[in-house]
Amino acid sequence: MSKVFTITEGLENMGALRTGGQGSVYKGRRIGPIITAVKILPTPIYSESTDDKNYRNFLNEVEKLKKVNEVPNPNVVKILNSGITESGSFPFIEMEFIEGPDLGELLAEPHDKIFALKDVVKLADQLACALAHCHGVGVKHGDIKSNNVKFNIHSGNYVLLDFGLSIMSDEERRSSMRHAGAIEFMAPEQNEGKMLFQTDVYSYGVILYELLAGTVPFPLKDNGETARNTVMVAHMESPVPDLMKLRKQNLPASWSKKQRDHEMKVPGWLLKLVYKCLEKSPDNRYANGMELHDAIIENSIADIRWEEPEETTEAVTNQEAEVVVDTGYVDNEIDSNMMLISKPVFWGLMILLIGFMAFTGYALFNNKKAPKQNEILTTQQQADSTRVADSIATQNNNAVAQREKKRLQDSVVKAGIQADIEKNRRKNSTEPDSTEVDSTEVQPDNN
Repeated sequence: MSKVFTITEGLENMGALRTGGQGSVYKGRRIGPIITAVKILPTPIYSESTDDKNYRNFLNEVEKLKKVNEVPNPNVVKILNSGITESGSFPFIEMEFIEGPDLGELLAEPHDKIFALKDVVKLADQLACALAHCHGVGVKHGDIKSNNVKFNIHSGNYVLLDFGLSIMSDEERRSSMRHAGAIEFMAPEQNEGKMLFQTDVYSYGVILYELLAGTVPFPLKDNGETARNTVMVAHMESPVPDLMKLRKQNLPASWSKKQRDHEMKVPGWLLKLVYKCLEKSPDNRYANGMELHDAIIENSIADIRWEEPEETTEAVTNQEAEVVVDTGYVDNEIDSNMMLISKPVFWGLMILLIGFMAFTGYALFNNKKAPKQNEILTTQQQADSTRVADSIATQNNNAVAQREKKRLQDSVVKAGIQADIEKNRRKNSTEPDSTEVDSTEVQPDNN
């Protein structure tokens, strides 16, 4: 692929991505695999000296842009480098390359002409976050349009690109926007070359309007001078067309009736926010991106916040009852003294009641049974104690009787032994045995 010109040393020109009145965007590649996006501005720098007004303005604005990336923001493209091209001496800004489609591509066929509400709210929050970040460091973008907001397919974020217009002088900006700018997104004051924080807010409102309605408020019929002037005057004088009417007309035929009905329920706060952004006078819009982002956050939270009715009326009570009460329990005529509850609540209460009754009965039964069990246990313990005592007494008595019996036996044996010993002693001493009786000594007296 032939190169038209060299951007700068170490930065390869891989061909144009987009060209326009505000400059051209080329695909660049640093030495190695890193791909970047390079914005080349149309006004050449003849002398890289502070004496050159264009060069001086360029350096001043580049210093502002550097502040954008001092604190990284996922919704703002990273500014990597800036300088002057070797061929033609054009100022350039090198940015990270965001891979993914821009909003213009997402709104063209084969995609739907409008965004779903959840996607609109997501983009509204993230793009407002990007503006708040830039405005917070004093940087005005000046060229917010569908083609300058990309969807990063890797992170899932919407990213604000192309800060080229912010570094142009007022005269260059006025000429560029008048002849080649995206006039459908231009705020009324931009026709005079002015660029305010409220200018970015207006262009932001055009983007949200386009996502919701399927078209910008004042579309450009062709790129002729007459058509451009018509759009410019419309921004300054014509009322903004009815957004909801256009959204209804551009609902995709492929959506179901349920989805179409849901998608027509655009939150009131979101409609008010869009119309406030599109006010003709800058003073009637949000002052800057910070105020805009705060409004989105506040209204988003308020939209889901629970709010109780200020006063409970019979109508409110009846309406809530219709939602809660199961129609299977409701007859044509209902006694005013009856309390209506749903089936799940009724059966839940019944289960709780049955459980409570079962627990109470079980507790009472245990309380009655416990004294009897204690009495039986005490009686058994007393009987066991008596049996143990009787057993011990019986054992003691038996032991005493055994000892007495043994003593008597020992006494008898001992007496027998002593008698034998005495008998033997008398034999040996020739003494008559006292135990024998002489028949002659004792005779009965017959007279």
